[in-house]
Amino acid sequence: MTAVNLGIPSLPPPVLAPRRKTRQIKVGSVGVGSDSQISVQSMTTTPTTNINATLQQIAELTAAGCDIVRVACPSADDAEALPIIAKKSQIPVIADIHFQPKYVFAAIEAGCAAVRVNPGNIRKFDDQVKEIAKAAKDHGTSIRIGVNAGSLDKRIMDKYGKATPEALVESAVWEASLFEEHDFHDFKISVKHNDPVVMVRAYEMLAERGDWPLHLGVTEAGPAFQGTIKSSVAFGALLSQGIGDTIRVSLSAPPVEEIKVGLQILQSLNLRERRLEIVSCPSCGRAQVDVYKLAEEVTAGLEGMTVPLRVAVMGCVVNGPGEAREADLGVASGNGKGQIFVKGEVIKTVPEDQIVETLIEEALRIAEESGGTDGEDTVQGGPVVTIH
Repeated sequence: MTAVNLGIPSLPPPVLAPRRKTRQIKVGSVGVGSDSQISVQSMTTTPTTNINATLQQIAELTAAGCDIVRVACPSADDAEALPIIAKKSQIPVIADIHFQPKYVFAAIEAGCAAVRVNPGNIRKFDDQVKEIAKAAKDHGTSIRIGVNAGSLDKRIMDKYGKATPEALVESAVWEASLFEEHDFHDFKISVKHNDPVVMVRAYEMLAERGDWPLHLGVTEAGPAFQGTIKSSVAFGALLSQGIGDTIRVSLSAPPVEEIKVGLQILQSLNLRERRLEIVSCPSCGRAQVDVYKLAEEVTAGLEGMTVPLRVAVMGCVVNGPGEAREADLGVASGNGKGQIFVKGEVIKTVPEDQIVETLIEEALRIAEESGGTDGEDTVQGGPVVTIH
């Protein structure tokens, strides 16, 4: 079998800044901290009491590349479902606790990998930190101190008047000090806000105050388009400074979409190995094919491929041949046909109506020859496709 060089560099790809040095904690089997890769999280939307539906959604998230999943626990019935979910989930489960402190202990006893606590809306939370820390330490359970702009403690709100970066950071640092006072250090912190500018400043300030691992998130980011933009801007600003150890993209959309966006953000910054990458032009008056349609069809046909592969789909002769030659696989289109490139060499010319089919066939062939597939489950991860 002939080896295929996919152009993967022998050295690690460049990043904008080295990771901020943070302490290392464990969320089940997943490390969170600067010694581990940045993990991607989401949260189930199913009622936690519906165990089968929740486990099915967790399986879907796992298949999409989710590293850690959070489930809501607002009631005793939800708490009773946690042991089964935690045991059967393929990835670590975090219990999301608000209002009732007794569910923090229930989640720890249930075997959850971690518990997210929101100090601002859990009754008499500060008075129970000692007991929570002891239970978590005894069970090897980590904690997320989840400070949220919408639920800051009244004392903090009275002082600052609103959820400023300073207010978020003061709340987080105070709660962290309570856990550390009881010799508990297995926690990460989030300071979420719906405004990316406030959120970014809060995390920058928090990063200067200690070496805690940080969970990045823009809370209530909005529908898919708006939420993707807000999260990408905020995460990009922080990750480009080396700030952030785990991320959750919050979208008013199916949870799998959150994972897709999160992974793409990390891949775009070379913080995760790039998988399927589609490089395509925005189209213009020079284009002689429907670039939008080509790009969408090629992307759909290669969704889930695990082999790193760059595919270029080009619509005119200005940048098309050059971009196609630079990609692992590409097409330069025009005059009703397309030139197919593999590693810079034209291997064939096909009619326009065969471009998509040919690109997909060649991508699968490259994946198989590179040893990325056994010939059966070929499309699982991602080639890079450039479309112009």
